[in-house]
Amino acid sequence: MISNVLSATVIGLNAQIVSVEVHFSKGKTNFHIVGMPDKACSESKERVTAIIKNYLGHRLPAGTITVNLAPADIVKSGPNFDLPIALGILHSIGIIKSELKNKLFIGELGLDGKTHHTKAVLSIADLVRNKDIKEFYVPYLNCKESSLIPDIRIIPVLDLKNLIEHLNQIKSIACYKKSLNNYYLENNNSSYVDMSLIKNQEHAKRALLITSAGGHNILMIGPPGSGKTMLARSLPTILPNPTFEESLEITKIYSVSGFLSEDKALISTRPFRNPHHTISHIALIGGGPNPRPGEISLAHRGVLFLDEFSEFSSKSLESLRQPLEDGVVTISRAKSSVTFPSRFILVASMNPCRCGWLGDNMNVCTCTPYEIRNYKRKISGPILDRIDLQIHIKRINIRNLQKDKLAKTSKEILNKVIIARDIQLKRFNDSSTIYNSEMNQREIYKYIRLNTSASLLIQKAFKVMNLSARSYYKILKISRTIADLEGQDEIKDEHIAEALSYRLEDNL
Repeated sequence: MISNVLSATVIGLNAQIVSVEVHFSKGKTNFHIVGMPDKACSESKERVTAIIKNYLGHRLPAGTITVNLAPADIVKSGPNFDLPIALGILHSIGIIKSELKNKLFIGELGLDGKTHHTKAVLSIADLVRNKDIKEFYVPYLNCKESSLIPDIRIIPVLDLKNLIEHLNQIKSIACYKKSLNNYYLENNNSSYVDMSLIKNQEHAKRALLITSAGGHNILMIGPPGSGKTMLARSLPTILPNPTFEESLEITKIYSVSGFLSEDKALISTRPFRNPHHTISHIALIGGGPNPRPGEISLAHRGVLFLDEFSEFSSKSLESLRQPLEDGVVTISRAKSSVTFPSRFILVASMNPCRCGWLGDNMNVCTCTPYEIRNYKRKISGPILDRIDLQIHIKRINIRNLQKDKLAKTSKEILNKVIIARDIQLKRFNDSSTIYNSEMNQREIYKYIRLNTSASLLIQKAFKVMNLSARSYYKILKISRTIADLEGQDEIKDEHIAEALSYRLEDNL
C-alpha cells in the first residue's frame, strides 16, 4: 500500500508542493528516504521511528519502509517533513484510517511527539492559499504567523497523538481563530537616536530628511568622532512604519531565514542591519548550498548601514551593484536560480583618508597624496555612481556640544517625510514604484518637469561636472524629492542646485 501526504518545501522565498509517498513492503527491516533530502531531512527516519515506538507505543512490523519526496529533482531541506513522514507511515500500516487528501502538513517533531516552531511557514501558507488545499496543518507555535495569510483554514498541531485522534475523528482539533491580538505590531525604537539629540550637523540632517523622504542612498564622509554612526542610527526614527504589504514582505524573508521569533507574527518596523566590515561576501549578498537571504535582503524595505565602507572587501562592494540598481539579488546555482528582494536604503560612512584627519580643522593628516588617492580608489566609480547623496561631515567644536538647546525632534521631521511620501504614493498609484528613488526613465520624463532656469542649470552642470547618465537621472530624482518636501509640483533651479550639492563626490 502506498500512502500519499502533501507537504511543501521552500526555494528562495517561494514554496513548492512536495508529495510524501510512503511504501511499506515485507522483508528485511530497512528505512529509506529518497528524493534529494538534506542531512536534517534524512535524520527524520530516526526521529519518526523513535516517536512511533516510544511515544505512540506502536511496533513497526518487520519490512522495508521507503519514503519518496517528489518531485525528486529538487533538494528538500530541514526537519519540516517529520510530521508528513510520520503520518504517511501510520497511514500505510493502518493506524490512521481516514483519507489525507486536500490537506497539507508541515512540522518538526520532538521525541516527545510535540511539534516545534519551524521556519518558512509564511511562504508555505501563501502557497496553500493559491492551491486547492482545504486544510493547512501547522505547528501550534506557527499559527500566528500562518494566519497573516487570509482565506486559509489553519489546524494547529500541538502533538502527534492529538492529530491522530483528530484525523480518525475521535477528538477533533478546533480551527485556529484569527484575531487582532495575533499580530504583534511592535514599534520599539529604543536603540535608535532621536534627531533632537544631534548637535548642529544641520546639513547632514537635511540630507537624511531627503534620504528618508525619497528612499535615496547616502554616503557620509568625515573624520573619526564627527557623528557619522549617530546620524545613521537616527535615520530609522524618521522612517514611516511599513504598510501591511511591506511588513508581509519583510516577515516572509525573516521567516525563511529562521530569524522570526515564536512570539512575533508580523514585523511592523523597518529593519536596520549593521554588518561588520569583515563580513563574508555570501553573508552580505546571500547564498550557500541551499541559498538563503543575506544582509541586503534582511534589510529589505529598511536600512543597510555599512560603517567603515572602504574597509569592506572589493568583492562584497562590487556585488552591491545589481541590488542597488534593480532592488533584487539573483543567486544562481548549477540546477536552479533564486531571487531575493533587496530594496533597501544604503547608508554608508567612511573616513576621508587612512589616518582619518584629511580636511579636519583640529588634527593634521599624515597621509601622503599617493595614500589618499589609493584609499579613495577603494570605492569604485560604478558603486559611487549608485549612491544618490554624498556629503561631508565635520566635527563639532566643544561650544556647540555644550549648548542645551535641542533641535527638531524625529517626530517633527517624520511628519514632513510622511507628507512627501503620501505625494509619491498618489503619484505612483498605478505602478509598482513606491519612492522617487525607484523611478524608471519613463516615469522620470512623465513626473519631472523643470522650469527654464532649472533646465539650463542642470545642462551646465552636466558638462562642467562631467556627470554620467546615471548621475544625471539621480540628480533629477533627488530634485523631485526636494520639491515634494516643499509641496511643489514644478522643479526649480534651487531644487537642482541643492541636489547638485549632494553629488560633489562623483570625482572622489
